[in-house]
Amino acid sequence: MAPKSSAVGLPTFGQRLANAGRQRGRLCVGIDPHAHLLKAWGLGDDVTGLERFTAICVEAFAQDAALVKPQVAFFERFGSRGFAVLERALADLRDAGCLTLADAKRGDIGSTMAGYATAWLDPASTLCADAVTVSPYLGVGALDAVFAQAQAHQAGVFVLAATSNPEAREVQFSRGADGRLVCQAVVDECAQRNAVHAPQPGNVGVVVGATVAEPPQLEQLNGPVLLPGVGAQGASAADVKRITAHAPELGFANVSRSILSQGPDVQALRDAVRAQAEEFGS
Repeated sequence: MAPKSSAVGLPTFGQRLANAGRQRGRLCVGIDPHAHLLKAWGLGDDVTGLERFTAICVEAFAQDAALVKPQVAFFERFGSRGFAVLERALADLRDAGCLTLADAKRGDIGSTMAGYATAWLDPASTLCADAVTVSPYLGVGALDAVFAQAQAHQAGVFVLAATSNPEAREVQFSRGADGRLVCQAVVDECAQRNAVHAPQPGNVGVVVGATVAEPPQLEQLNGPVLLPGVGAQGASAADVKRITAHAPELGFANVSRSILSQGPDVQALRDAVRAQAEEFGS
């Protein structure tokens, strides 16, 4: 039984993301304040450096990027003060009309998963984002709490399916008892949860690396696809087009390093976002 929604009549996350892609280009831009990038920008590897780095990214991306993805780990490493910087960034991006994706990769069971779901998708939470990344490798059904939260608020969930890191292949491309690839089974279960929203795209998306040569079948997903691995990892716009040929308007390339390398100059960062967005279409 589908959870009762407090957002009846509102567009799904999939609809909102597709609209943002048409207006701004189908690009997800990362905010990744890792230590060597802070240094490259002339900033300290401390909370002050984190605050400055994040403020520059928000200023540069808020008006031009369709989706902005802060990597939670790089804020979490500074403890509560780091989370305070992330909370402010999410709020500022939201106020500017930019969609946000908290790259938290949470995955657990029962009440613990419900706690994560509330933290990242409940509008009452100071950490609330438009969408969150989650791991299904305790079982897709273990994520029911986050799916319910997404349905209640028309928020987004990106489920790791076939990721771009080579270590993942042993698990994600093994076969289950029914003969399906594990990553295909993940996609199929996500598709079932989006079926209620058809023909509009639903709230549940998947992560499929643009470097994956033989990705799972996505035709039935009816939801957004996030594609890491573009640029520094070797994938191109042609790879993104190949994987999302079934519904190109729902495919969003995740680009971080090639854009962030243009910082800390705000205009250079903006120009990089616009150029990359043009490359991936609108």
